[in-house]
Amino acid sequence: MPRSILDEAHVHPAIRGKVAGLHADIVREVQDAIAANAVVVVGLAGNPHVAKARRVLDAAGIAHRDLQYGNYLGQWRRRNALKLWTGWPTFPMVFVKGVLVGGAADLEKLAASGELERMLA
Repeated sequence: MPRSILDEAHVHPAIRGKVAGLHADIVREVQDAIAANAVVVVGLAGNPHVAKARRVLDAAGIAHRDLQYGNYLGQWRRRNALKLWTGWPTFPMVFVKGVLVGGAADLEKLAASGELERMLA
């Protein structure tokens, strides 16, 4: 089921550039990391769920690229661009082979079921 996104035809032409370019640099940085690494964890400082995702990967011996954007009080506007891009509401955002698999709890389930290893094979 595709998620609902405001169609460009419903965005006034005068603001389309602003909408498209809003914090595009952070989205490009994550896209580049996803293209170059099998596993990417996107998070923020001080978030225990981000640390949990990293521990799951470390315990499984899986190399991962970590991207960190600010903390709870800083860079939240920039992180919103990632939430809008992915549709995922929380951090971490974990990508495996270019696929958003969810957050720490979702990653933990994939690891426990063996699916994470299959995705990386």
